[in-house]
Amino acid sequence: MAKAVTASPYPIYPLPDLCQGRMVLRVLVLAQAVAILLAFAPGTQDNLWQRLGLISLFVYWIALLSGYSYCKLRPVLSRQRPLTIAASCLLLLFLTTAVVSSVAWLWLHNSGVLFSQSFLQFILANLMIALVVGLMAIQLGLMHTERNQQLAAQNRAELGALQARIQPHFLFNSLNTAAELTQQDSAAAEQALLNLADLFRAAMHAKEQISLADELTLARQYLALEQWRLGERMQQNWQLPASLPKLQIPALTIQPLLENAVRHGIESCQSGGSIDIDVINSSQSVTILISNPFLPVIDKSRSNGVALLNIQQRLQLFFGDKASLTRSIVDGRFRVKLVLPKPTPDANG
Repeated sequence: MAKAVTASPYPIYPLPDLCQGRMVLRVLVLAQAVAILLAFAPGTQDNLWQRLGLISLFVYWIALLSGYSYCKLRPVLSRQRPLTIAASCLLLLFLTTAVVSSVAWLWLHNSGVLFSQSFLQFILANLMIALVVGLMAIQLGLMHTERNQQLAAQNRAELGALQARIQPHFLFNSLNTAAELTQQDSAAAEQALLNLADLFRAAMHAKEQISLADELTLARQYLALEQWRLGERMQQNWQLPASLPKLQIPALTIQPLLENAVRHGIESCQSGGSIDIDVINSSQSVTILISNPFLPVIDKSRSNGVALLNIQQRLQLFFGDKASLTRSIVDGRFRVKLVLPKPTPDANG
């Protein structure tokens, strides 16, 4: 009998990732600001620049060690209560400050460069400074979390609006295809309607995201519908990896690209052509290449720029800057390149 998986009683909080390059730089800038305040505090006129250099080194060690320890504990902390998270971060900062302060005292207490107080006074003073800085950092973290939650809610609303805009267009075109088949081949029309029913079901039950495997299945069903209508005018060349990664993407991301390939590629050529779909699985991303015959667009109303812009906006809302959608003309064929980032282990929980 399989064991029941016990869910965490608390939600997963989107804690800031201090291991990212930009966040490390921000931590170091904040640490340098603290060092400047300590070095140029009133009553410390002697050897100011030497004091600044040594205090900067001291504060950098605390900042980097605390940040590294926080990054290692971040997956565990994100599942705790907010009060537990704050207390743990303060305790981590206190421990790091105490250790680095002890090493600094043993190294420099005879030089008289940084301090003249006793060991205990020096440790307690640094812990008091760490408490103030830690409380400020917690407040900044709360502001960061609240802002991310507001942006996430706004993005979900905008993503839903974009999804609602593209979904009726897709369903209308699919229904048109099935209607055209009823005039040509009743058996083909019956099979097309069955495929269309699957497409309707998938589209109507698609929420904000869908697995890459399900999205590719939806794309295959759409092309199957178009294959009935276009016959030998359209060829499909699929190149898929042995196994697809477990990746969530906005619903109806790939299907509109194939719809553009049919409408603006195959239908624009009297002799038809082929649609090539390559899915490339790498360590950090999944790349999808879709190419189709290309003819210069004479009627601007047939341009596919609106659909591509819609997909770009949805990818931006869902993945941020990590995903990209580009188009180009390669060897006389129109090619769309879609790059989707893989989730990090921490994102998977």
